[in-house]
Amino acid sequence: MPTWRHITRIALVALAAWWFFSHVLVPIRISGQSMEPTYDNGGLNFINRTAYWRKNPSRGEVVGVSFTGQRLMLLKRIVGLPGESVSIVNGQVGINGQALNEPYVQTKKQSWQVPAVQLSNHEYFVIGDNRDTAQADHVFGTVGAERVVGKILW
Repeated sequence: MPTWRHITRIALVALAAWWFFSHVLVPIRISGQSMEPTYDNGGLNFINRTAYWRKNPSRGEVVGVSFTGQRLMLLKRIVGLPGESVSIVNGQVGINGQALNEPYVQTKKQSWQVPAVQLSNHEYFVIGDNRDTAQADHVFGTVGAERVVGKILW
Protein backbone atom coordinates (compact mmCIF):
# COMPACT_ATOMS: atom_id res chain seq x y z
CA MET A 1 0.00 0.00 0.00
CA PRO A 2 1.45 3.39 -0.99
CA THR A 3 2.34 5.80 1.73
CA TRP A 4 1.77 9.55 1.71
CA ARG A 5 5.47 9.92 0.98
CA HIS A 6 5.13 7.87 -2.24
CA ILE A 7 1.98 9.69 -3.26
CA THR A 8 3.69 13.05 -2.68
CA ARG A 9 6.69 12.00 -4.80
CA ILE A 10 4.46 10.80 -7.63
CA ALA A 11 2.48 14.04 -7.50
CA LEU A 12 5.66 16.14 -7.58
CA VAL A 13 7.08 14.19 -10.53
CA ALA A 14 3.78 14.54 -12.40
CA LEU A 15 3.68 18.28 -11.68
CA ALA A 16 7.30 18.74 -12.81
CA ALA A 17 6.63 16.77 -16.02
CA TRP A 18 3.51 18.81 -16.75
CA TRP A 19 5.40 22.09 -16.21
CA PHE A 20 8.39 20.94 -18.30
CA PHE A 21 6.25 19.83 -21.27
CA SER A 22 4.10 22.97 -21.21
CA HIS A 23 6.81 25.57 -20.66
CA VAL A 24 10.13 24.19 -21.91
CA LEU A 25 9.66 21.43 -24.51
CA VAL A 26 6.17 21.63 -25.96
CA PRO A 27 5.14 18.50 -27.89
CA ILE A 28 3.77 19.17 -31.36
CA ARG A 29 2.04 16.77 -33.74
CA ILE A 30 2.70 17.71 -37.34
CA SER A 31 -0.59 17.90 -39.14
CA GLY A 32 -0.53 18.77 -42.80
CA GLN A 33 1.92 18.83 -45.66
CA SER A 34 3.22 22.40 -45.58
CA MET A 35 6.67 21.38 -44.26
CA GLU A 36 7.17 18.25 -46.39
CA PRO A 37 9.60 16.73 -47.18
CA THR A 38 11.50 18.18 -44.20
CA TYR A 39 8.82 17.09 -41.68
CA ASP A 40 6.21 14.46 -42.47
CA ASN A 41 2.49 14.72 -41.81
CA GLY A 42 1.63 12.87 -38.59
CA GLY A 43 5.11 13.15 -37.10
CA LEU A 44 5.81 14.15 -33.52
CA ASN A 45 8.42 16.66 -32.44
CA PHE A 46 9.06 19.22 -29.71
CA ILE A 47 9.27 23.01 -29.71
CA ASN A 48 12.06 24.34 -27.50
CA ARG A 49 10.57 27.43 -25.88
CA THR A 50 13.91 28.40 -24.32
CA ALA A 51 15.77 28.61 -27.66
CA TYR A 52 15.24 32.35 -28.02
CA TRP A 53 15.72 33.48 -24.45
CA ARG A 54 19.26 34.68 -25.22
CA LYS A 55 19.25 35.06 -29.00
CA ASN A 56 16.85 35.99 -31.78
CA PRO A 57 15.61 33.55 -34.41
CA SER A 58 17.79 33.19 -37.50
CA ARG A 59 16.95 32.78 -41.15
CA GLY A 60 16.36 29.15 -42.10
CA GLU A 61 15.31 27.99 -38.65
CA VAL A 62 12.09 26.00 -38.31
CA VAL A 63 9.90 27.41 -35.56
CA GLY A 64 6.53 26.94 -33.93
CA VAL A 65 4.31 29.92 -34.65
CA SER A 66 1.24 30.64 -32.56
CA PHE A 67 -1.51 31.81 -34.90
CA THR A 68 -4.59 31.32 -32.71
CA GLY A 69 -3.40 30.99 -29.13
CA GLN A 70 -1.04 28.50 -27.53
CA ARG A 71 -3.11 25.42 -28.42
CA LEU A 72 -2.65 25.72 -32.18
CA MET A 73 0.86 26.15 -33.50
CA LEU A 74 2.02 26.00 -37.07
CA LEU A 75 5.44 24.75 -38.04
CA LYS A 76 7.11 27.22 -40.41
CA ARG A 77 10.57 28.23 -41.63
CA ILE A 78 11.86 31.76 -41.07
CA VAL A 79 12.93 33.34 -44.36
CA GLY A 80 12.65 37.06 -43.58
CA LEU A 81 14.22 38.85 -40.62
CA PRO A 82 13.23 42.12 -38.93
CA GLY A 83 13.88 45.17 -41.08
CA GLU A 84 14.13 43.25 -44.36
CA SER A 85 12.01 43.46 -47.48
CA VAL A 86 10.57 40.08 -48.55
CA SER A 87 8.93 39.22 -51.86
CA ILE A 88 8.05 36.13 -53.87
CA VAL A 89 8.38 36.39 -57.66
CA ASN A 90 7.59 33.35 -59.83
CA GLY A 91 7.98 31.11 -56.77
CA GLN A 92 11.39 32.52 -55.79
CA VAL A 93 11.70 34.20 -52.37
CA GLY A 94 13.63 37.46 -52.51
CA ILE A 95 15.25 39.28 -49.59
CA ASN A 96 15.98 42.96 -50.20
CA GLY A 97 15.80 42.27 -53.96
CA GLN A 98 18.21 39.28 -53.89
CA ALA A 99 17.11 35.68 -54.51
CA LEU A 100 17.22 33.53 -51.38
CA ASN A 101 18.99 30.17 -51.66
CA GLU A 102 16.56 27.58 -50.28
CA PRO A 103 18.05 24.07 -50.57
CA TYR A 104 15.24 22.67 -48.38
CA VAL A 105 12.59 23.49 -51.03
CA GLN A 106 12.30 20.83 -53.72
CA THR A 107 9.67 22.36 -56.00
CA LYS A 108 8.61 25.99 -56.38
CA LYS A 109 5.35 26.83 -58.13
CA GLN A 110 5.94 29.59 -60.65
CA SER A 111 2.49 30.96 -59.83
CA TRP A 112 3.49 32.05 -56.30
CA GLN A 113 3.57 35.87 -56.25
CA VAL A 114 3.84 38.14 -53.20
CA PRO A 115 4.65 41.83 -53.62
CA ALA A 116 7.49 43.19 -51.47
CA VAL A 117 6.62 43.37 -47.77
CA GLN A 118 8.74 45.57 -45.50
CA LEU A 119 9.15 43.89 -42.10
CA SER A 120 9.21 46.02 -38.96
CA ASN A 121 11.85 45.63 -36.27
CA HIS A 122 9.66 43.05 -34.51
CA GLU A 123 8.44 40.94 -37.45
CA TYR A 124 9.53 37.80 -39.28
CA PHE A 125 8.37 36.30 -42.57
CA VAL A 126 7.58 32.59 -42.25
CA ILE A 127 6.64 30.01 -44.86
CA GLY A 128 6.46 26.23 -45.28
CA ASP A 129 8.95 24.17 -47.28
CA ASN A 130 6.33 22.47 -49.49
CA ARG A 131 5.54 24.96 -52.24
CA ASP A 132 4.35 22.44 -54.78
CA THR A 133 0.68 23.33 -54.32
CA ALA A 134 -1.37 26.47 -54.89
CA GLN A 135 -0.40 29.54 -52.91
CA ALA A 136 -3.99 29.90 -51.64
CA ASP A 137 -3.69 26.52 -49.87
CA HIS A 138 -0.93 27.79 -47.54
CA VAL A 139 -0.74 29.88 -44.39
CA PHE A 140 2.39 32.02 -44.46
CA GLY A 141 3.53 35.59 -44.17
CA THR A 142 4.45 38.19 -41.62
CA VAL A 143 4.31 37.32 -37.91
CA GLY A 144 5.20 39.38 -34.86
CA ALA A 145 8.16 38.21 -32.78
CA GLU A 146 5.79 37.49 -29.88
CA ARG A 147 4.12 34.75 -31.94
CA VAL A 148 7.35 32.79 -32.45
CA VAL A 149 6.96 30.22 -29.67
CA GLY A 150 10.31 28.48 -30.08
CA LYS A 151 12.59 26.41 -32.29
CA ILE A 152 11.85 22.85 -33.35
CA LEU A 153 14.05 20.41 -31.47
CA TRP A 154 15.19 18.26 -34.42
